[in-house]
Amino acid sequence: MRVPIYQIDAFTENVFGGNPAAICPLYSWLTDPTMQSIAAENNLAETAFFVPDDTGEADFHLRWFTPAVEVDLCGHATLASAALIFDDLMPDRPEISFRTRSGILRVRRDGDYYVMNFPSYPPAKRDAPAGLFEALGTEPVALFDAPQEPERDRLMAVFENEDQIRALSPDFGALRKLPTVSIMATAPGWQVDFVSRYFAPNHGIDEDPVTGSNHCLLIPYWADRLGKKKLVGRQISARGGELKCSLLGDRVEMAGKAARYLSGHIEI
Repeated sequence: MRVPIYQIDAFTENVFGGNPAAICPLYSWLTDPTMQSIAAENNLAETAFFVPDDTGEADFHLRWFTPAVEVDLCGHATLASAALIFDDLMPDRPEISFRTRSGILRVRRDGDYYVMNFPSYPPAKRDAPAGLFEALGTEPVALFDAPQEPERDRLMAVFENEDQIRALSPDFGALRKLPTVSIMATAPGWQVDFVSRYFAPNHGIDEDPVTGSNHCLLIPYWADRLGKKKLVGRQISARGGELKCSLLGDRVEMAGKAARYLSGHIEI
């Protein structure tokens, strides 16, 4: 069997930047173990698979796999999938929709940007799991999770400034001992509204380059704290990426560019 595969760098206009995602457009689903094996073989933060949606709710049914697990929500692989569809499959469409584990997600094109409409998950303060701060290597000024998020395993640690985020060097072995935990770290940015990094070794990713889904928490938090509904965020991983962000009531929008790196086929 030959399965088409593309690799697209999301939240960047240049290859080798942003967050790489693999995308496999399908006419019908492969088995779950096969898709998980493809994601593990790709060894990228995310591999996305989509098929035409047969429910009438959306244009496509979209699923995302890390090298280790299927996840409920992924931003950069959604943006990469939309870029492929807009460029190759539906160039005349102003908007496309995906049915996902996190509901219907819509993406529209705005010049060179792909604008994703995602749920907003306002964060709430919570206590730290035992061993978290030791694994992170430092203690933040506050810790949050999102009560509305389907799986409350994603934590948000808030720090005072960007330099502290850049200096983080977590103990990934210690983080793996907290089996349900992934953690984003965020602070005000020097040149943008906020910066962040994301560590998810229990999802098969020590540090994710640019994490769109985190912004479902980051946007409502920073919009409330800064008193503005339009923001610019930057994820300051080694590859890095920038997002134009908006708070729209119970939804958020995040916009980024994409650069295609690879087109080919998988032989299985």
